[in-house]
Amino acid sequence: MLYNWFQHITFAYPWFFALLAVLPVMIWWYLKKADKEEGTFVISSAAAFKPASSWKTLFRHAMFVLRCLAVVCLIIAMARPQTRNDEELKTGQGIDIILCIDVSGSMFAQDLLPNRLEAAKQVAANFVDSRVTDRIGVVIFSGESFTVVPLTTDKEVLKSAIFNIQLGALEDGTAIGDGLGISVARLKDSKTKSKVIILLTDGEDQGGRISPLEGKDLAKTYGIRVYTIGVGTDGYAPVPIPDESGRVVTRQQKVNIDEKLLRLIAEQTGGLYFRARDNESLKGIYKEIDQLEKSKVEVTTFRRYTERFHPFAIAAAALLLLEMALRYTLFRKFP
Repeated sequence: MLYNWFQHITFAYPWFFALLAVLPVMIWWYLKKADKEEGTFVISSAAAFKPASSWKTLFRHAMFVLRCLAVVCLIIAMARPQTRNDEELKTGQGIDIILCIDVSGSMFAQDLLPNRLEAAKQVAANFVDSRVTDRIGVVIFSGESFTVVPLTTDKEVLKSAIFNIQLGALEDGTAIGDGLGISVARLKDSKTKSKVIILLTDGEDQGGRISPLEGKDLAKTYGIRVYTIGVGTDGYAPVPIPDESGRVVTRQQKVNIDEKLLRLIAEQTGGLYFRARDNESLKGIYKEIDQLEKSKVEVTTFRRYTERFHPFAIAAAALLLLEMALRYTLFRKFP
């Protein structure tokens, strides 16, 4: 317990511990003085004398021990033991970001592990953790689109919502324009200077109420940058598909990503287009976006100290008073 206590203690004036060097001097002086005070006399025989012993003899050094302990406590008190509390206040101008994630059936493809959607969810959650002062929202889309979480700074709510995204929650398809349009709607009234959409998809647009180009024009109108990410390997990818008997079999399906469209959306809104062919490249893309879209964050550290010298000062005073009380009562010397 004492060890754990000292692990959380710092000392304002640690150089006072140099005074502990006085203890060996005190012990030497005490022993030397004790030798001088011992009396001697010569007798012809010691047979008649039996060793005398009493509680006073046994505890004759107790007062010196009390004095040494008092000195130690006093030195520790002078070194000013303290516990320290550090608090950080993070303030600054954040960015409003919408994570727009494709949840169509092709996101089951296993060219990223364990599949495209799970890989996307993990890097999105890590991205949320890295954004200190930003408001972030989540939109999903397939044949239709849906807002999972509106703009918020609650990181735990965001991560919980991201990890709870499931395939099949919406009508299947790839309505990129609808996903982009809903994302713009969530950002258009934002008062922040910087507004960003990170749109992740693994396919080609398959229609919707809003075309991708209309969604792109809306983003430009409201000054929203769109970073687009195409997910999938080149060529074919393994996709688990249920057969007629209900069993799940893995089949190779061609990867069709409309890179021309995604690049156009990104370039005309001031963003960038990325291609994620595996888990590592997807992580790298989010890290790059994290570096490109830096928030202005000011960190103020408050350091508070709580003094802990009082018990040692009280103990030193108590030990000295006890020594004086014993010296002038039980161990009093009469002339």
